[in-house]
Amino acid sequence: MQQRSRRALVAGVGLPLAAILVLGSWCGSAAAQKLVDPNSVAPEFRAAAVKRRNEQIKLAICSKKAEEAKVLRRDRAAFVDQCLDH
Repeated sequence: MQQRSRRALVAGVGLPLAAILVLGSWCGSAAAQKLVDPNSVAPEFRAAAVKRRNEQIKLAICSKKAEEAKVLRRDRAAFVDQCLDH
């Protein structure tokens, strides 16, 4: 009986934990945004799409600078924010 309760406990904790790990790995890769293509939006939204694409490119450049400078994760947001201001 004791072995059966251990199996139930492992199944009760292990399966949800595995599901969280799988979903977390999918969400991490989905969090990255692809670059906006101004040609794929309606003409009335093209100016906003161009502006958003420029922001995305600048953010990517600043993130790359943070990686090259080996900025710690806890300081990365401040570093990127300061980079975007310049």
